[in-house]
Amino acid sequence: MRALTFAPGKAGTLRVEELPEPEPGQGELLVQGLALGICGTDRELAAAEYGWPPPGRERMVIGHESLGRVLEAPEGSAFSPGDLVVGVVRRPDPEPCGACARGEFDMCRNGRYTERGIKDLDGYASERWVIESGYAVRLDPSLATVGMLVEPTSVVAKAWEQIERIGSRAWFEPRTLLVTGAGPIGLLAALLGKQRGLDVHVLDRAPEGLKSSLVEELGGTYHSGASLEPFADDKPDIIIECTGVGTLVIDAMRTTAAGGIVCLCGLAPGGRTHRVDAGVINRDIVLENDVVFGTVNGNLRHFRDAAAALAKADIRWLERLITRRLPLERALEAFEPDHDVKVAIDLPS
Repeated sequence: MRALTFAPGKAGTLRVEELPEPEPGQGELLVQGLALGICGTDRELAAAEYGWPPPGRERMVIGHESLGRVLEAPEGSAFSPGDLVVGVVRRPDPEPCGACARGEFDMCRNGRYTERGIKDLDGYASERWVIESGYAVRLDPSLATVGMLVEPTSVVAKAWEQIERIGSRAWFEPRTLLVTGAGPIGLLAALLGKQRGLDVHVLDRAPEGLKSSLVEELGGTYHSGASLEPFADDKPDIIIECTGVGTLVIDAMRTTAAGGIVCLCGLAPGGRTHRVDAGVINRDIVLENDVVFGTVNGNLRHFRDAAAALAKADIRWLERLITRRLPLERALEAFEPDHDVKVAIDLPS
């Protein structure tokens, strides 16, 4: 079978190659790979910024935004041939910390977790792959063309779960949401915000075009710009920051309504210095009972929540998020800079 592989830590090693057919072990599903989503993490892996191959190997299969169809399922499992599935990315460490032992492996405390396509485990960029039945999530058949969006949506589902937990410390009836960044995570955060009945605003540098159209189709308001100044007077209750841009991160901490919540989903590059008045930020957060927190990854519960959220969404809207689809033989093109919202690789021949 064909697979997209790379050598972690070595730039320029991404290639499509032939690999042996996978053999499902006890309790594992054999899955026909249908599609794979590509994100910034994959591009960073291909650029050798990080990545860890399976023990004793130099190369590994990339890919963590999966979509497949079950070919074989073990007797007694909850799956049947023909089921549409995605695979959870992270696995708990073999000697689990307290969080991993309780199924919260996205919150691992000791760093000895593994991740499909990223850390110590082959990913999903192959024509066929195997997965433990306990780490597979069945999808509604309507998601056959967009199911690779479940993984990024799981990150957003976790963010919303945490926001609602934090909000429950007191009376919590948020009215407005501001999402900074209209990439896949930002747009999916906006989608889940609309599903919660919020007045959704999305800020992005891009001028009016596809991104603004996607936001408006959700019933949200799109703002083209690079500053939170327009929100200084009518501050949002919740901000989900998806850009990692240092100035926006800092501004977000000062721009929520009293009792507001800021969720940081973007990763800021290092090496840039910003002049800030830490005292003012501290005063605002303390006196207004604000909360700022970061989140990454997702566990099995978040994948299931993501699958349920996407099944309720307009499939035509979700399909518009995928702005470029490539066959496996042209997979390397998915790693080239472009103006896409989301690139997907179709795996079948």
